[in-house]
Amino acid sequence: MLLTPAQRARLVGAERVVIFTGAGVSQESGLGTFRGPGGMWERFRPEELATPEAFERDPERVWRWYAERFEAMRSARPNRAHETIARWGGRFPSLVVVTQNVDRLHQRAGSRDVLELHGTVWEALCARCGRGSETEALLAVAGVRLPPQCPCGGRFRPAVVWFGERLPEAVLARSLDEARRADVLLAVGTSATVWPAAGVIEQASAARALVVEINREPSALSELADVALTGAAGEILPALDEELGAWPSRP
Repeated sequence: MLLTPAQRARLVGAERVVIFTGAGVSQESGLGTFRGPGGMWERFRPEELATPEAFERDPERVWRWYAERFEAMRSARPNRAHETIARWGGRFPSLVVVTQNVDRLHQRAGSRDVLELHGTVWEALCARCGRGSETEALLAVAGVRLPPQCPCGGRFRPAVVWFGERLPEAVLARSLDEARRADVLLAVGTSATVWPAAGVIEQASAARALVVEINREPSALSELADVALTGAAGEILPALDEELGAWPSRP
């Protein structure tokens, strides 16, 4: 049994659920993580690729690196963890996915209410005027000529949050609010070390939500969690779904 009977009852009866996800979820779709052993930031220097200053110095290099990331993410497919989370969207009155991932695999699996704390590689913004565009369309037009140019004369940049930048205020505010009101928060595939995003989990814990951690190894979050389940998200979430069995109908 993954949950005690009391914990199972709290999850089945929850009105408001938040699922906070990190790179460990997408790793099972073949996408590399950024931190930790073997992560991208062990092989690449983030200050050379993921800061506003790096973009100012060498926008073509930054774009080529992100174009490779985009192609990898476009080719990836949602895994069983994404699919289980999407299916749970129809089982609770409110289920919000708060993600640190920029790959949109949650949306492609069918999740509808997704808050992207770190932005997404699927979109781009003009660094001068703020105009938005789809990355796929920009790359198709730009071809080998990077960075893509905006009609205003500025340069488009990936719509991700770089080191030294603030998280989108409205997204962070809603994430924190959802965490404060959650009956249950599941933290899946995240080390919970990136702030202020990791504060979302602390808000849920402080509000006495049931906090469930699903991770390949213990993390800083394990001390906050009421339940710490060790293993791959693509195995544990479907097993948890099966353990919960038939869910009661709601009025």
